[in-house]
Amino acid sequence: METRVEGGAIFTCETCSLSTPFTYFGQKPPNTRAIVLLEESYVLKDPFSPDREKFIVLGSSCTVCSKVVCVGTECSLFYTRRFCLPCVRENLDQFPQQIQVELAKKKAPLHT
Repeated sequence: METRVEGGAIFTCETCSLSTPFTYFGQKPPNTRAIVLLEESYVLKDPFSPDREKFIVLGSSCTVCSKVVCVGTECSLFYTRRFCLPCVRENLDQFPQQIQVELAKKKAPLHT
């Protein structure tokens, strides 16, 4: 599904509640030449760049549970597809060892 959105459409992360307008949903953002995203994503034209081809990927849907999540590292992980962190933790044994180690580091308390 490729959708250009004209005003009013809001992206909201179901994990952290980040909420912001988005301008496009799909894999090929408008005004880009050869860019095809690896997943259907919520995209915003970069408001800080005059270049029409610049954009910001806000998030996508979790492959397992279909929750809409932002690309923030506390909310989701992209490994061939997008996964929300609760689904990653529930299925941790299905991910490569390197990802398991990285997630274990995030859970560990910081020592000063």
